[in-house]
Formats: sequence, C-alpha cells, structure tokens
Amino acid sequence: MSLLKSAHGGNTREAAELLGISPEQLLDFSANINPLGMPASLKRAIINNLDCAERYPDVDYAQLHAALADHHQIPASWILAGNGETESIFTLVHGLKPRHAMIVTPGFAEYRRALQWGECAIHEFALREQDGWQLTEAILDALTSELDCLFLCTPNNPTGLLPDNHLLREIATRCERLGINLILDEAFIDFIAGEPGFIPLLHGNPHIWVLRSLTKFYAIPGLRLGYLVNSNQHAVAQMRSQQMPWSINAFAALAGEIILRDSAYQQATWKWLEQEGARFDQQLQELSGLTVYPGRANYRLLRCDLADVDLQRAMLEQHVLIRSCANYPGLDTRYYRVAVRSMEENNRLLAALRKALSGTTLVD
Repeated sequence: MSLLKSAHGGNTREAAELLGISPEQLLDFSANINPLGMPASLKRAIINNLDCAERYPDVDYAQLHAALADHHQIPASWILAGNGETESIFTLVHGLKPRHAMIVTPGFAEYRRALQWGECAIHEFALREQDGWQLTEAILDALTSELDCLFLCTPNNPTGLLPDNHLLREIATRCERLGINLILDEAFIDFIAGEPGFIPLLHGNPHIWVLRSLTKFYAIPGLRLGYLVNSNQHAVAQMRSQQMPWSINAFAALAGEIILRDSAYQQATWKWLEQEGARFDQQLQELSGLTVYPGRANYRLLRCDLADVDLQRAMLEQHVLIRSCANYPGLDTRYYRVAVRSMEENNRLLAALRKALSGTTLVD
C-alpha cells in the first residue's frame, strides 16, 4: 500500500507531515510537471494584468477559445475549456451519460470516479506485463455493441507508452461501427515532439472526443486549465450549457491566450526532454534491482525487483517523493512512477535510488 492517502501525485503536504518537515524540503518526483517552470511570457502577462482579479471573467471565455482554436486550426465551437482536464472529464461523462463504459487498466483514476457518479457499468481492459504494458490488438475483440464509451489515455498514465497509431485508427473505426464514444486523453501528448494527436482527424468523426491539458507541459498546476474537443458543435454546445459558469479563473484563461504562442518555450521543453530523458533512462537502466519501462512522456514507470523493499518509504527518508502505483488496478506495491526533471534533480533521485537499492536481495 502507498504511504499516502491521495490518489494522485504531488501531495507534498501529506508526505512532509509524515517526516515532520516542511513541503519545501521535499524533492517531488511524484507529479509530472515541466521542470522548466511557468513560461516567462506568462509570468509577465500575469504581473501586467493583476487587475483581472477585480472583475468577472468573460463567461464564454471567447478569447481563450479563439486562442485554442487558432492553435489547433479548428473552429472554436468544437472546444470547451475547463478548470483543468479533470473537470473536462466529469463534464464529458455528465453530458454523455454512458451506461456501459470501458477503461484501460492501469490508467488514470479520474475516469472511474467520473463514471461512478452515474448509473454506469464499468468494464475493464487489462494491459499485460508480458506485453510490456503496451496496448495490443486484443482490445479490438473486447469492444462490443454493449459498450457506449471507451476511455484511452495516449500516452498512458502511468506507463508513458503511446499506442501504435495504426492500432488507434483501427480502434476508432471499430468504435464508430459499434456506436461507441471514443475518448482520447492526450494530457501528456504535448511532451512528444512532432506528435499531433487525434485533433487533426476529428473532422467527420463526431464519435471521438479528445481531452487536453495545459497544466503539465506549461507547469501551471496551480492555475488549472484543460479542454475537450469534438467536431459536433451541437454536442459541445450541450456540454457547455451544463457547465458551471466561471469555472476558469481569469489568470488561467489569460494563460491559455498567452502560452500557446510561446514557441521558444515549447522548443526548449522538447530539447530538454530529448537530451535529459535519454540520459536519465540510461542511468535508471544501469541500476541493479530496477526494471524501467520506455515511456515517451515526461515520466517513467519503474518496477522494484528487490524483496521486501518499500521504495517510496526508502526514498522519502531521503526527502525524495516518488509516486507509488500500488493503487493503480493491475499494478502492485512493486511499481512506482517518477517524473523526468532537471539534470541536477535527476542526479539527486539517482543517488537516492542507489542508496535505497543497495544491500538488498533480488526477488526470485
């Protein structure tokens, strides 16, 4: 079991309380946030527009939706922004009201929580360790006319793996034939340079919904900003009519108008992840007693192959917080997730891992 009660990473307060220290004394590898920090362009914009807090945001967030539409080269009527992608998940489930939904395990916990709010039977498709936790064609046979909704996280959380593009298209075709709403969660896809995701393919595919987050890539988890996209503008309008008004604060809305134009920040992020991600992977793979899965996003899934080692506790004693994956269906106490951070921070993690893994016995 995880030491922490939270179902998500980033809970430095609870972890620090266990040690009797302040949260600032922890090095947090449990939350997958861009280590470059908030773009300087956004910091300047917030400082220059502090008076935004003195008035209500535009209830329609017209400028925000126009900026998102321009970024993706699609109509603004296809987009509905929300207070983080998690709100968009709940908005979507509330609007679609699925009766039989499939989720892939292991996967993001909020799909299940959102589906449990309604009268929905939840079906699971389990990824397999022998497949390297990668999605395979076996899911095609699992898709039946009984289902009306399928959630896929691309890249997956916590594995960081991106399904084969040909397989994704086959899944989309089968979902269309069977009347299944395909929901693609692309929260981390911005970290994969040159990967456009499914938004360019939405025209003529109203059964496909795409979820996006700006929180992780642009390092603004405290602002909260995400959105959903669908080519059926009437369906999106229906979702909008059910959304709570003013759910996005003025500074988050401003962020969405600013950061998508910051190409220098985007290029710097891709360069960092390409270089430091490769170095980090090599260093992790050299550690004895650890299996590393080759994720493409800004985090890695690890398996501790040593007997009787609580790796999260051992790391926490060194003031390093990693994400236990014991609460992910399909995984167990051997699995952990770590973010890819700066070279200096990654080196601290690697040193702590070497210490935690030393002098212990391999599992048979």
